[in-house]
Amino acid sequence: MNNSPSKKVWKRFKRNKLAFGGLIFISLLMLMGILGYLIIPDQTPYANTQRLQLNKIKPGRTFQFLITSKDKNLKQVNVLEKMFFGQEANFKSIPITSVRVTDQEVIAYEYVGDDEKPIEKRFPITNFFSSNTTLPAGQTAAQYLNDNYVYKQTFWLGTDVYGRDMLSRMILGIRVSLSVGLMAVLISLFIGVSLGAIAGYFGGKTDAAISWFMNVVWSLPSLLLVIAISFALGKGFWQIFIAVGLSTWVDVARLVRGQVMSLKEVEFVEASKALGFSTARTIIKHILPNVAGPILVVASANFASAILLETGLSFLGFGAQPPMPSWGTMIKEHYGYIIMDAAYLAILPGLAIMLTVYAFNLIAIGLRDAFDVKGQNVTV
Repeated sequence: MNNSPSKKVWKRFKRNKLAFGGLIFISLLMLMGILGYLIIPDQTPYANTQRLQLNKIKPGRTFQFLITSKDKNLKQVNVLEKMFFGQEANFKSIPITSVRVTDQEVIAYEYVGDDEKPIEKRFPITNFFSSNTTLPAGQTAAQYLNDNYVYKQTFWLGTDVYGRDMLSRMILGIRVSLSVGLMAVLISLFIGVSLGAIAGYFGGKTDAAISWFMNVVWSLPSLLLVIAISFALGKGFWQIFIAVGLSTWVDVARLVRGQVMSLKEVEFVEASKALGFSTARTIIKHILPNVAGPILVVASANFASAILLETGLSFLGFGAQPPMPSWGTMIKEHYGYIIMDAAYLAILPGLAIMLTVYAFNLIAIGLRDAFDVKGQNVTV
């Protein structure tokens, strides 16, 4: 039986049902974020297909569309490129209530609103039937049109103010939140672990100087610091990584400093010094592996903080820029509809943010309990 420390930690973590549920929830979000365009209804880049006549459509409604033209020369990308960047639509379509075929024309009745009368639009029959078109036996022209140029789409989460599919944009928004959280945590870990380990190991004036710098950064409100860094770096998606990462490293540094100070006098560290190992090897190979547990706990909590900071930045206009889907941007665009008949436009991204942050906090609590061996039953 494998009784390694990591196995024991994993067993203790799994016993915490809420924490394990949070891990499953985050894993599902990651899977949806990775698959991205392959699983969403609107597979165009940024899911930015706008149909203003379908703005603020309630969740669950289904509409019929008529393809009015096709671009046969549009390049089709491979599956991997489509998964990450989407595929430009090779056709144009309009929402319709009905369509009929005459000898010379295709007459479509375009949907323009529940309270408005459909607009009649006429298209030459040659747009749909060429001289080479041969109808299958027993099939009418109307049936051929319905099979080849008419399709239905259900908007499971409705549409936004620009008529874009909310489900597609919500799923793509996962990428922004999780990628910002991941990169910000990696940056904060690199800076925090490095400075904290140096301060804790060397002490003296080095510790005093680094601690002073940590206290200065600690005293600044995180959101204001992120906004200041964003002003310096400019607006954009990649700038968020740096801005959020530079504002969340202090927690890691303070933790690592304290852990290193308590470990640098223990026997195995003294033994590494006696064997002539370098300071870098002593810290990296012998001290830091023994503080990996607390670091993971803080990293999980910082992941949640990074998502909240990114949301705040996007809401204020400093984060992901339109048309890139972001949960914070969605709230910014639709918060005014909370007191109107389209509250779901702001509630859905807000709920996604709340559940994601809650899941990461549950994981952080579960990791804290799993790594804390005090109070655990010990079998001799």
